Order: sequence, then C-alpha cells, then structure tokens
Amino acid sequence: MNSRSIFLIGPMGAGKSAVGRRLARELARQFADSDEVIEQRTGVDIPFIFEKEGETGFRLRERKVIDEITAQRGVVLATGGGAIMDADNRRRLASRGLVIYLHTSVGQQIKRTRSGRERPLLASPDPGKVLEGLMNIREPLYREIADMIIDTDGRSVASVVLEIRQRLKKNTPGEA
Repeated sequence: MNSRSIFLIGPMGAGKSAVGRRLARELARQFADSDEVIEQRTGVDIPFIFEKEGETGFRLRERKVIDEITAQRGVVLATGGGAIMDADNRRRLASRGLVIYLHTSVGQQIKRTRSGRERPLLASPDPGKVLEGLMNIREPLYREIADMIIDTDGRSVASVVLEIRQRLKKNTPGEA
C-alpha cells in the first residue's frame, strides 16, 4: 500500500484538496492538486484559462497533468471535479491507484463554494441548478471508478482523514 497512490475524486466543494493535503502529511506522502499544478505551469488561474481557452482547453491541460501525476507512485492526488468526465482520466485513475470518492450533497457544495470566484462553472445566476446538473452527470462516473466512498457532509477534514486511514488500515494490515 505504501507505494500505491491515492486519488481523490468528487465534486467541487467535497474537500478533496484539504483532505488530500492532510492525508498526504499524515501518511508522509507527496501531495498534488491537479488544478494547482495547472495554475503553476501556466502562471494564471483556472478562470483565466477557461476564459481564454474554454473548458476544452482546460480539460486538455488537465488530462496531461493527471497522466503525469498518476504515473508516479505513492502520491496523494486531488483531482478537479470534472476530471472524471474524460474516459482516459477515469481509466488512468482506476488502474494506477486507489480511488476515493469524496461525496457531498449539492446543499453542502453551495455552502462551501459560495464565496470563491475561482470556480468558472459556477459563474451563473443559479449555481445550485448548475451544481445539481453537474452532479446528475458526474455522480455515476465517480461511483464507477471509486474503490472507496466517503461522505463529507458536515464533517471536519480531520474526521474524513481519520475515516480514510481507518478504512485503509482495515484493508491493508500493518499500514496507513
């Protein structure tokens, strides 16, 4: 298990980045956030990429980053919420590591994403409707590749990480 990577998937606002950072720290692993890697490489934020290249351009960059990071061993990766829309990403995530779906309700997503402008897909008069639409499309894809599903509604990062570690330990004696 120590060399097997852990990939966090789920909708925006599920806590993938926060949980991933803490999980990586507690497991003494390298952490990567695919959106942050894209921003570091381009020198601009995600909304700017969406504005200049559209979602298609962003998704091409995302596919390349996910391919590179999932090829590494022993990493904890937080993916963007839409990463699973790409069949190649789903295949790579499922075959190269343990996939953990951080599930959250649309109501919780609204609370957690309300204040940020860094989410271009929510630039809408009715973000709740957008989130619901995205969840309807993406939920089956998250579940399709998930090795583990963790509900994050109303929970602290620490409690989510603790549950992941307990479940990892249960499945791999002596580790996590």
